[in-house]
Amino acid sequence: MILIVCGVSGTGKSTIGSQLAKKLELPFYDGDDFHPESNVQKMQSGTPLNDKDRQPWLASLAKHIASWEIDGGAVLACSALKESYRKILASSTNTQVNWIMLNGSRELLIERLDSRSGHFFDSSLLDSQLNTLELPEYGWLIDIKGTPEEIVNTVSARLQDI
Repeated sequence: MILIVCGVSGTGKSTIGSQLAKKLELPFYDGDDFHPESNVQKMQSGTPLNDKDRQPWLASLAKHIASWEIDGGAVLACSALKESYRKILASSTNTQVNWIMLNGSRELLIERLDSRSGHFFDSSLLDSQLNTLELPEYGWLIDIKGTPEEIVNTVSARLQDI
């Protein structure tokens, strides 16, 4: 089983993904850990990534997803903002990817981004992600107003129904 917890920065992808993986007894991976240094430096300087920047990162993640699928599954936290990105991510899998799109208000996202430390993504880049975001017509759209535990329980319950 492959689950991809996606959304713009500040939605709680890493928190929800890691807690969900623990509950499901699956390995957890954070897509941010796979960015090449050039992407990290670009974001740290306040410059949004473009499709050309994301292409090698997404292709690398797709290869990892295929490997994780063979090993029994995983939970990945990854922005997966556009439909074209999600197609690349799922391109090497043999089974259906379970997409969990976290979504919330701009105000809540800025509040969260401004309160965290030690992360390369600055809240000034949020608008570029919101402008890029294409909400999928599949998977589960989850509002981030709830606690991480509530969100994980909601997703776990839905997984039992499939």
